Amino acid sequence: MKKYFVLVIILCANILSISQNNDQLLVDKNLPMFVRLADSFLLRHPGAVTYDSIFTETRWNYEQGLILEALYQVYLYTGEEKYFQFIKENLDQYIEEDGKIKTYRFENFNIDLVNPGRALLYTYNKTGIEKFKIAADTLKKQLKYHPRTPSGGFWHKLIYPDQMWLDGLYMGQPFYALYSKLNNEPQFYDDIIHQFTLIEKKTRDKKTGLLYHAWDESKKQQWADPKTGLSPNFWGRAMGWYAMALADVLDILPDNYSKKVELKKILQRFAKAIIKYRDKNTNIWYQVVDQPYREGNYLEASATSMFAYALAKGANKGYLNKKYLKVAKDVFEGLLKNLSKIEDTGYINLYQICRSAGLGGTPYRDGSFEYYISEPKRMNDIKGYGPFILAALELDKAGFKFNSIELQKAF
Repeated sequence: MKKYFVLVIILCANILSISQNNDQLLVDKNLPMFVRLADSFLLRHPGAVTYDSIFTETRWNYEQGLILEALYQVYLYTGEEKYFQFIKENLDQYIEEDGKIKTYRFENFNIDLVNPGRALLYTYNKTGIEKFKIAADTLKKQLKYHPRTPSGGFWHKLIYPDQMWLDGLYMGQPFYALYSKLNNEPQFYDDIIHQFTLIEKKTRDKKTGLLYHAWDESKKQQWADPKTGLSPNFWGRAMGWYAMALADVLDILPDNYSKKVELKKILQRFAKAIIKYRDKNTNIWYQVVDQPYREGNYLEASATSMFAYALAKGANKGYLNKKYLKVAKDVFEGLLKNLSKIEDTGYINLYQICRSAGLGGTPYRDGSFEYYISEPKRMNDIKGYGPFILAALELDKAGFKFNSIELQKAF
C-alpha cells in the first residue's frame, strides 16, 4: 500500500508539472501522426514507466512488451534515439545485473510474460550488454519447458491447462521466431508454424471465417463447448492479437523458409473475413465482432487498431493485396474521427478500450456476450494505444497522412 501511495504522489506531481509547462511539452500537430502518438505516450510516462495512475501493474507484463515494440518500430523508422532510450531505461528497471527479471516467475509458465522478450533482444543487439541476453535466454527456456496440449499447442498459462487462447500467439510466437532467427536455430520454425495452424484449425468458424477466443482441448472448462472445446464468442481483441502475431512473425521468418506461405494464407483468409464486420458508418469494429446491434455492444478501439495495423503491414509487406491499405486507412480515420480527442497540450487520447477480458479464473469468466460487454473501458490503455501507434506508422510508410483531420477537444 505504501508503494502504491508513493507512486500516486509521483504521478500526480508529474501531471501537475506537465500542466504548468504546456508550451514546453506541446506535441506539434504538424508532426507525422505516428510521431504525435508516440510522443504523447513518452511525455505522459516520465521515468520510462509503462503504467499509469489507473493501471498499477508495475510487474513485468505483456502490455509493457507491446508498447516497447511500438516504440522500437518508431525508432527504426525515424532514427530518433529518444525512443530507444525509453526502451532501455524501462528494461533497466526490471533486469538485474545478473540477468534476472524482477517480478517474473518461471514456474508460472505464463506465456503473457514472454512478450517483452523482443525488446530484450533489440536492446542486447544494440548495446551488447549481457544481462539483456541472459534475460532473453530465460524466456526462451520457458518456451522449451512450457506445458502443451496433447496436440502440441502452448498452454496459455499453467493455471489454464490444455487451453490455447488467440491472445497467446502474440505473446509467445514473435519472440520465439526472432530468438530462433538471431540465434541461427531454424529447427524451431516448424513449431512456430504449428502454433498458428493448430489454433486456426480449431477456432475458425467455417460460416463467418471469424475465430473464437479460445479452445480447451480437454473440453473440461465451463465455458468450453462439450463437443468442440470452443469458447462461445468472437471477441475482437483476441482476433486482433492473432492478426498482429501473424503480421509480425511473417516479417521475421526468412523468405526462403517454405512453410511461411501457410501463414500468408491464414492472414489472407482472416483479412477477407474480418473486413465484412466493420461498422459501415465509422469503419470501427465492435467489442463482440459479429453482434453489432445487440444491446450493450460498443465500438472498441484496441481491436480496431490491431486490425488496422495487421492489414496495413500485411499489405505493405506483400502478404496481402494492396487494396487492404485503403481499408486500413479508412479504419484509422474512423478511429481518429470517432474515438480520439486532443488535449490542449497536443496529446492525443484514444477512448473505448476494453480494459481486459479472459476466460475462467476467479471470479469465473464464462465467455458470454454479457461478460465481454461488462468489462470496464479505459482511455489510452496500452492494449489500444500501442497498436494505434503501429497502425499510424505502417500507414505513414504507405504514404498516408492524417494531420488534416481535426480531432475533437478532450476538454
